[in-house]
Formats: sequence, C-alpha cells, structure tokens
Amino acid sequence: SSHPFMPLMCFTLMCCVVSVTNVPPSQSTIRPGSPVPVNINNLGVRKAARFGVYRYNNSSNDLFLFKESQIKKAMVQIVRGLKYMLHVEIKRTTCKKRDHSSLDSCHFQREKNLQQMLKCYFEVWITPWTHKVHIPVVHCQ
Repeated sequence: SSHPFMPLMCFTLMCCVVSVTNVPPSQSTIRPGSPVPVNINNLGVRKAARFGVYRYNNSSNDLFLFKESQIKKAMVQIVRGLKYMLHVEIKRTTCKKRDHSSLDSCHFQREKNLQQMLKCYFEVWITPWTHKVHIPVVHCQ
C-alpha cells in the first residue's frame, strides 16, 4: 500500500531540486519529517551551506571572510519547507569583511600564518514559497 504522503513528498523534493538517489526500499515507509541523506553536490545543499557561511561571517570577529571548502555530510528534512542539516568545513579567504566581496570571487588563504579551517554544523531552514531562510544553528569550532 502506498503511503498517502509520498506523492506530496516526491513533488516537494522535485520542485526544490533536491534529489535523493539510491534510497533503499526500507525508506519508502519514511514518515513525514524524518531526515534523509542528500547528495553533498545537490544545488539546494550548496545554497544552504552558503547561507550558513553568510550567517557565520556576520557573527564572527574575523577580519577576513570564510567560505565553505567542503561539505562533509548533508541531511534534509521536510517540515514546512526544507530543513538542511549540514556538516561543513569552512576556510578563511583572502577577502576582507569590510570590502563586501562576493564569496564566489574569494580565494582561500595561501599564507601559512593566516590559514584557518573550522568544522561547522549548520541547520538551514528554507521555505521556498515565501523565499524565507532561517538559520537556527551555526556551530563552528
């Protein structure tokens, strides 16, 4: 018997460019709101990671901007939108905060004494239909 939520879930996932590939058959009984693994190269995951980085940069006292260097693990949960749970490594760039640079054009520090890498956990909640992003958790060390 098919679960009444599944068609909605599949639609929600497709509309937001979130593809969960190679889901084992046991996952087909998944309850609404259960987190599922999602590919780290997924566009939604990458956008969510960048939102987490923006939030980190806004709250840090560093002179330089940080940028995501590697997404280690990503989960997504469907709960009134998409809630991403991400483990991300971020590194200090050569761009100074005061310059308001676009992170895409910022390169990672090459100077040994200025290099820094942090391991972060971000929770990024995106509701596509309202274009709202809420970032309740940013934990970097």
